[in-house]
Amino acid sequence: MLEMKFDIVIIGNSAGAVGCIETIRSRDKDLSIAVISDEKYHTYSRALIPYYLAGKIDLEKMYYRPLDFYERMNITPLLGKKAVSIDFKNKKVKLDSAEEVGYDKLLIATGGKPFIPPMEGFDRNLDNVFSFVSLDDALEIEKILPISEKVVILGAGVIGLMAAEVLVEKGLEVHVVELADRVLAPVVDEGTSQLIEKAFEEHGVSIYTGLTIKKLNREENHVKSVVLTDGREINCDFMIVAVGVMPRVDLVKDTPVKVNRGILVNKKMETSVKDVYAAGDCAEIYDFITDDRRLLPLWPNAYYGGRIAAINMLGEEAEFEWGTSMNAMHFFDLYIINAGLNVTDEIAEKEGYEILSRFEPEKKVYRRIALKDELIKGLIFVGKVDRAGIYLNLMRRKIPVTEFRERLLDYDFGYTKLPESIRWNLLKNEVILGII
Repeated sequence: MLEMKFDIVIIGNSAGAVGCIETIRSRDKDLSIAVISDEKYHTYSRALIPYYLAGKIDLEKMYYRPLDFYERMNITPLLGKKAVSIDFKNKKVKLDSAEEVGYDKLLIATGGKPFIPPMEGFDRNLDNVFSFVSLDDALEIEKILPISEKVVILGAGVIGLMAAEVLVEKGLEVHVVELADRVLAPVVDEGTSQLIEKAFEEHGVSIYTGLTIKKLNREENHVKSVVLTDGREINCDFMIVAVGVMPRVDLVKDTPVKVNRGILVNKKMETSVKDVYAAGDCAEIYDFITDDRRLLPLWPNAYYGGRIAAINMLGEEAEFEWGTSMNAMHFFDLYIINAGLNVTDEIAEKEGYEILSRFEPEKKVYRRIALKDELIKGLIFVGKVDRAGIYLNLMRRKIPVTEFRERLLDYDFGYTKLPESIRWNLLKNEVILGII
C-alpha cells in the first residue's frame, strides 16, 4: 500500500480549498500541501456552468485559477481519486486507489451533492438525466443539445432557473416543475417570485408550481417523458434534477466528527476533532444575522472559511465573523440581490419584523428591507441593485437605522446619506463592499 505524508491535506478542490491554499502560501512557502478530489479537473466554478453551455465563456474560463496554479502554489494535486475514509487517530486519509495520505492538519471541503427525490423509474444509470452541478454533466449536456428539442427541469431554485434560462435561449422547449407554490421560495419573498415567474413566462418557459414528478417513462436507460403528480405527462429529450444540494458528509458519518445537517464547526472552522477543519457547502458555519450556525452554501463563504481555517492551522488566531446568506442573480434582464434572512409576509407577521418596501412594476424595480429592533435583518433588491454593499455593511456592523430609516428605500442611498457619526463608524477601519 502506497503511503504519502503532508503537513496539510485538503479533501475537496473548490472555493474552500483555494482560499486555504492561497492563505497558507501567503504566510508559509514551505509547508507540504496535498489536494484530494474525486473529480479529475482543475479547480473550476460550478456557477459558471450555465455561461459555458450558453457559449459565453470557453472551458478555460471556468477555472477558478490559471492552469499553473498547483505548480505555482507548490502543492500536490491528487485528482480523480476519492477519499473513502479517514483514520483520525493515526491521521490518515484512505483513497479508493488503496493509497493512504497522512496529514498533520486536515481541511474537509467536500462541498455538496444533488438531492434526488423519490421518482418511480429513476436510477443513476439513466443516460439523459443530469444534475447541472458538475463539469461532467455540463459536457454531457453539451453533447446532446444539438439533437434535443424539449427538456424538463425539476426544481425552480437558483440552479434550476439558471438552467432554464440557458436552455430556452438555446431554442429548447423548457418545462420547469417546482414542488413549492412559487419559484425560489427559500431565497426570496412572494413579490420577487412573481417578478421572476413573469420574466420566464415572457420568454416561453412553462412553469408548474405545487407539483413534482411522480414517474419517469423510459426506454431502457433513456427517459422519454415524465408524469407529474396531477397526472399530466410531459415529453422530453433530457431532464435536469435541480431540487437542491445536500452537504456531502458521508466521509465523516459515524466518526468522532460531529454532524448536524452539515459538519459542525466553530468560528475558527475547527470540527470536534483536533487538527481537523471544515469549510464550504459541507459545513454548518456561523451566521452573524442569526448568531448561530447554519448551512450557507455560497462561494464567498466557502473561500472565506478556507482562509480562516488556514490561519488557524498555522497557529495564528482568526474567526469567521461575516458570513450570512447572500445571492447575486440575474435572469434575462432581471437583476436580483438578496442578503440576510428571507422574511416573507407570513414570517414578518408571525415574528414581528417590520417590512419597508418600494415597488415599481412598470420599471421592474422592487426593494424590500426587513427590520427588527431597528436593525436590518434581510434585504431583497430587484432591478436597481447597486449600493447593496452599503446595506450589507450596516447589517454586519449592527447599526440601528432609526436616524435614517426614511431614506433606506432611496435609489441613491449611500454613505453620504448617513449621519456623520455613523458614517465614521462604518468607514474608520474598512469599507466592506460585500456582494456587488
